Amino acid sequence: MQDHSAAPPAPTTVYVCVTCRAEGETDPVRAGRRLHDALQAEFGPDAAVALVPVECLSVCRRPCTVSFAAPGKWTYVYGDLPADGAAPVVAEAARLYGAAPDGLIPWKLRADPIKRGVVARVPPLPIAGNPA
Repeated sequence: MQDHSAAPPAPTTVYVCVTCRAEGETDPVRAGRRLHDALQAEFGPDAAVALVPVECLSVCRRPCTVSFAAPGKWTYVYGDLPADGAAPVVAEAARLYGAAPDGLIPWKLRADPIKRGVVARVPPLPIAGNPA
């Protein structure tokens, strides 16, 4: 008899730089924090996503910046995202990332801000005992 009770996949971790500041910004709440807060509302209690604020993703010339990561998947970093209005686009991309076995979102499914905003794509870490 086959066991069909597979463990649920690890959640997609969405890192958001909360120290990102838009050029000429006067709002006392930084753009990165506003994007994080909008994503928090967008994701709600979605167990498939772990939203994590970070102090810096070192992409200061391209705020706002987010990153998607999950075990065994490519990690992506996206920048140039508008603090106000990008949350639905980022949330949809995170869901597509979560559904992709390797984290590679098909180009045709990516919204324009995600296509234009790619900063980096980092390969998955090697599995212990399996050299790269």
